[in-house]
Amino acid sequence: MVAISGFIMTITSVPVFQALAVWAVALEAQFGWSRTQLGLALSFTRIEGSLTGPIAGYLVDRMGTRFMVFTGLLILTAGLLLFSQVQHLWAFYLAYFIMSVGQGQAGWITVMTLINHWFVRHRGLAMGLAMMGMGVGGLVLIPVIAWLINPDADRLGWRRTAELLGLVVFISAIVLPRLIRNRPEDIGEHPDGSYPEERSGPSVELDPEDGLTIRQALKTQAFWCISLGHGLGSMVVLAIMTHLGLLLRDAGYGVQTTGWIIMVQTAVSILFQFLGGWIGDRVPTNVALFVFTFLQGLGVVLLTVGDDVVYFYGFAVLFGIGFGGRTPLTTAIRGDYFGRASFGKILGASMVPMNVLLLIAGPMAGFLRDELGDYDLAFLILAGLNCLGAVLFLIARRPNLQQVAGAAARAK
Repeated sequence: MVAISGFIMTITSVPVFQALAVWAVALEAQFGWSRTQLGLALSFTRIEGSLTGPIAGYLVDRMGTRFMVFTGLLILTAGLLLFSQVQHLWAFYLAYFIMSVGQGQAGWITVMTLINHWFVRHRGLAMGLAMMGMGVGGLVLIPVIAWLINPDADRLGWRRTAELLGLVVFISAIVLPRLIRNRPEDIGEHPDGSYPEERSGPSVELDPEDGLTIRQALKTQAFWCISLGHGLGSMVVLAIMTHLGLLLRDAGYGVQTTGWIIMVQTAVSILFQFLGGWIGDRVPTNVALFVFTFLQGLGVVLLTVGDDVVYFYGFAVLFGIGFGGRTPLTTAIRGDYFGRASFGKILGASMVPMNVLLLIAGPMAGFLRDELGDYDLAFLILAGLNCLGAVLFLIARRPNLQQVAGAAARAK
């Protein structure tokens, strides 16, 4: 299940999010669209996340992972094929919206719910390993996509590359759901491969139905601190995905250099996705999140120091440590704090405040660059908001599941 989850996140997230840094360079070269216009593309994905995140969370809890992966990958296939035919800006936005709907349905919420069902004691490590799989996919795919679509070279081009990715996603939609099992209990197994009497520890749930309902979770301080902390920390990630290639182009570097820098950042992230998950199973998750999120913000500051390539590679390393370490923990902390019973619904609901914040990240960075001539102020603002998110993680208080359950029982 971990390996399948990693592959699903690779084929859903890399073409839609990570690759936008190189798609944007090719689209600017062909159509001459402004940075603000290109930055709006990921904003449409955030609108989609706000609208459909709670729906996806409800459906994955009700319909199961297999259904969500199958339908989501088919929608992503349609989006990629439409993207390959884009001639106008409105069509680009429409294609990216459809791609993000497919990604949202088959991707993060769905596979993290799957892993949360399969693991309790080793939840952070399992999520870290799945995201390592996604990282390895990005490590390979981003330089390849950059090479194929390079507007300064006569290769496959961005249109044919999008079609090829659409074919891969379609084949995956046929094959992967056959391999997925929604819960370990469906095949007579138990989380972590162990029986309840073999598990111990204060944070381990003894019953698969333990945990907070969505209504109970919304009343906790932790839900809002985690959702806002995740959103503030992800704003800068979204802006980087959109504008890093354009920033490097401003500094005089080509699209292939962008691909190598993203590759370095991804390679470091892969290592720290594993280490972050491992650390999160051994120290308080909110403390680990504070440290990694703060390091991510420091990495972004390096982008404002100068145009020498050493600063960009320094960013790639430091940002990779922070982003890689925090990525599995932002999901694992929800499982630790809220349990298994309504995990998908809680994860989906948390995307609403998070995506409201993400909605402004890409356009704001593009607007400030168009107005001021560089990205320095935009990235410094985003780095500051990122560090505020780190503090919110630190102050998130773990709900007492037994106490909340007892109060609900008395209310009945």
